[in-house]
Amino acid sequence: MTYHPLNADDRETVVLLHGLGLGSWAMKRMEWSLERDGYRVISTSYPSRKVPLEQLATDWLPKLLSKHDAAGVPRLHFVTHSMGGIILRAWLRDNRPANLGHVVMLAPPNHGSALVDRIGDWKAFRVFTGVNGRRLGTDPDSFPRSLGPWTADAPLGIIAGNRQLLPGLSKWAGDESDGKVAVDSTRLDGMTDHLVLPHSHTWIQYRKPVITHVKTFLKTGRFAP
Repeated sequence: MTYHPLNADDRETVVLLHGLGLGSWAMKRMEWSLERDGYRVISTSYPSRKVPLEQLATDWLPKLLSKHDAAGVPRLHFVTHSMGGIILRAWLRDNRPANLGHVVMLAPPNHGSALVDRIGDWKAFRVFTGVNGRRLGTDPDSFPRSLGPWTADAPLGIIAGNRQLLPGLSKWAGDESDGKVAVDSTRLDGMTDHLVLPHSHTWIQYRKPVITHVKTFLKTGRFAP
């Protein structure tokens, strides 16, 4: 975990939320780049496979923000990858921080993943994704689809990928997808901007062009043309 205390600092804060089965290490390049730009960055691993989505949103995330006095910072931004975006949406459904800044979601399964529909019952999938993997499908009662549109009073930018590395499995994610989440599934009513880049799902957050677009959105509320 990385945490830089404010010490009467007035820097804007960015919270990084990694995806399912990963850790804060997966957001390291993003973290370092944002720190070089002067942001205070909060990035920590969370038990994405062991703790249900609801509990992550209503218990783990609020405790993390409270621990780092997020309510006292000038602006509070979020950058999420994959399931991290779903956790943030669940938290924001019942919370409206006054200092909420800009939000960028990378490859979020906002309407679920069709790949989960196809392989969710496979033993290997259940073992790897734990309690949350099977809840990220496209059924009307899946967790992502239960959250509704984006209603937070903050600009939301979404970056989707459209490069598939494993054709055998990727075909089940959709014709245009990052191998796990279809481009159309990343979109969300109420979003401010949407961008599609030629990257795959698991490491889209590590790509330099993606990080550049993230930093532009954090500053302006829009992606670069």
